[in-house]
Amino acid sequence: MNNFFLFLIIVILSSCGQTDDNTGTEPQFTSQPPLIEKEYIFAIHPLHNPQRLFIIYGPLIDYLDRNIPAATLRLEASRNYGEFDKKLYARVPDFALPNPYQTLNSLQYGYHVIAKMGDDHKFTGIILVRRDSDIKQVSDLKGKKISYPARTALAATIMPQYYLYTHGLDVKHDIENVYVGSQESSIMNVYLGDVAAGATWPLPWEIFQQEQPDKAGELEVKWETEPMLNNGVVVRDDVPEEVAQRVAELLNTLHTTEEGRLILDRMPLSRFELANEQRYQIIGNFLQMFDKTVRHLDEIQK
Repeated sequence: MNNFFLFLIIVILSSCGQTDDNTGTEPQFTSQPPLIEKEYIFAIHPLHNPQRLFIIYGPLIDYLDRNIPAATLRLEASRNYGEFDKKLYARVPDFALPNPYQTLNSLQYGYHVIAKMGDDHKFTGIILVRRDSDIKQVSDLKGKKISYPARTALAATIMPQYYLYTHGLDVKHDIENVYVGSQESSIMNVYLGDVAAGATWPLPWEIFQQEQPDKAGELEVKWETEPMLNNGVVVRDDVPEEVAQRVAELLNTLHTTEEGRLILDRMPLSRFELANEQRYQIIGNFLQMFDKTVRHLDEIQK
């Protein structure tokens, strides 16, 4: 009996040492599968024309890409606001930097807010006129053309239109609203005299002053709106949480490194900061008021 059990033990131990002739190795197991490297599209709304957008925001996306080993990030620009809206609302980009109005709309399509641009005091709308024009007060714009980048631009369109409304103009009937596709185009329309006034926001105006000082010298900021919450950073709901969190962390700490500060200087911006949907409720309240008093936002949704 003892010999039988000894023989049985030897047989079992011998079988445990056998390997699969087809592989020659034993299977390896891990507690959880590794994160598969994937390309993620990071779309930025038309703050500038596509060429300039790549110059200014390309280093930011490269920085994120280098610091997230399990992900490849690719910057995507759009020719105009309408094109960007279609991409965003079709859930094409994994990450996006939309304006606050588009940020709110994106929540209906499965995105959520993870961060935002800082410097809220700079998020204002400005209205430019030529220095040699006869526009002295808002009422002088009656019957005239005013240019804007796009219907969905919050700082450069919706906020200036609300400003005009609160200063006595019926935006739908007293003026002709011309949507020209980009910030630079809105500024140039004023310079060329194609419109009596043009709306934009401070960052494109600052860049225009730096790069085309002669042309900028013939223009002046006539009016400026009150500031609101700056642009948001959103992520689609099927992006792995660890990737989304890493992007948010890198943006939030960008201003703490020398390389990060150089990237921010291009924008120009002092920092990004963490944010969520609740931060943008103030924008929702403003848009509801705009919809009731100035014009229906249903007219501009894509």
